[in-house]
Amino acid sequence: MPDLKQKKILVVEDDGAMRELVTHKLISNGFEVKQAEDGKQALEVFALEKPDLVLLDLMIPEIDGFHVLEKIRGMEDKKLADTPVIVLSNLWSNKDILSTQALKVQAYMVKAYFTTEEILAKVREVLAGKSA
Repeated sequence: MPDLKQKKILVVEDDGAMRELVTHKLISNGFEVKQAEDGKQALEVFALEKPDLVLLDLMIPEIDGFHVLEKIRGMEDKKLADTPVIVLSNLWSNKDILSTQALKVQAYMVKAYFTTEEILAKVREVLAGKSA
């Protein structure tokens, strides 16, 4: 199994309490975490930090998560464009899920239905290459 402890995660979430909760869980499990609270900031941090994985809320200010995902997938740098993304949102319509699947997200998690422990498990699974 690859060493997941050295992995860098970008948490994109406009709800401060949720962002801190997820960030704390990841940091306490050895991950390096960068944060963004809106889509514009998310793209800036993404380009600067080149994270190994993005946890992305869809309903965020400035640029919504769908457009952030489109911009990531459209990057010229193939390695960056293929960065694993886990959607962490309270949107759960089939349309929303299918829209993100078309943009090759590794997982779609509805925040209301998952604990931070389950989110951590999914992050580990995706980083270990067991999710597609």
